[in-house]
Amino acid sequence: MSFVQIRDVTKSFNRHPVLDKVSLSIEQGEFVTLLGPSGCGKSTLLRAIAGLNPIDEGKIEVGGRDITFLPPKSRNVGMVFQSYALFPNMNVFDNIAFGLKMMGLKKDEIRPMVEEMLSIIDLRGKEDRYPNQLSGGQQQRVALARSLIKKPSVLLLDEPLSALDAKIRRSLRGEIRRIQQRLNMTTIFVTHDQEEALTVSDRIFVMNHGRIEQVGSPNEIYTAPASEYVARFIGNYNVWSRDQLQGRAIRGLPEQGGMFAVRPEAIRMAAATAEETPDAIVAEGTVSQVSILGNVLRFEVNVSGLPVTVDMLSGHSLDSWPAGAPVKLSISRDEWKSVRPSS
Repeated sequence: MSFVQIRDVTKSFNRHPVLDKVSLSIEQGEFVTLLGPSGCGKSTLLRAIAGLNPIDEGKIEVGGRDITFLPPKSRNVGMVFQSYALFPNMNVFDNIAFGLKMMGLKKDEIRPMVEEMLSIIDLRGKEDRYPNQLSGGQQQRVALARSLIKKPSVLLLDEPLSALDAKIRRSLRGEIRRIQQRLNMTTIFVTHDQEEALTVSDRIFVMNHGRIEQVGSPNEIYTAPASEYVARFIGNYNVWSRDQLQGRAIRGLPEQGGMFAVRPEAIRMAAATAEETPDAIVAEGTVSQVSILGNVLRFEVNVSGLPVTVDMLSGHSLDSWPAGAPVKLSISRDEWKSVRPSS
């Protein structure tokens, strides 16, 4: 039996459905991510697990215990929010220790527990500092430690990195994953950032309009999107209907399927005079735009009016295919994914 069980959970606000019979299972020690755009229901589901949003229907179990109607303080669930919510008049030590004091633990019990947590979050030597003396990343680590020190059955992270700049986000998400693995903590992470989800998760639950659209490992979600919605959201997939593809300068289209998705890095681009790749879908077009995205060059190619995005490592010369250059595109049939149209 899975450690966390969400069964047919439904929630509406002002008669507007936000969660529509959501069901999911999470194993003990697993790090899962609820991924989706704003308004898809991911934070509402997280808050329902925490007991902050009472549900209309369904059941929530953690460790075999039904917590559906328990108050938040009785659920043994830790939650870290986007805002750090630290007490400005308390130093790092006292912020971390606050929950233990509320539980009635004595000072000699609290000190070794806080010192251990300071080591885990790598803030030893900063226990006497106040929140305004810490960086944003350090403050978020304190907020994380304050939740972890109470040893919750499940740790809930509600977009905890969204207020940080990109470099700190990348560093801190790695630290969160390291801490989670060290403690073997069952963790549910909410984000709208595809890169974050792909980087830290054991599994990803992609949400759409209050439902689970697809569940899988990061590799499964990225390389085999089940629907047009997932393909468009999870990366920079090219997504086309059969009607869009027919009648254009494309040869070798699959005989089956009505909607297709192709990763931009799976498309091979060559000079228009290059020989065609055997057993591949081949298209002829013209480069319309070139963008430099760090280590990736992104080409927008016009294929008889159909826009196609092609990504290549930036080791390739920009001079090879400037805007206006005629090119030939080849796509392996294995990379041509049939997906379910959006409802």
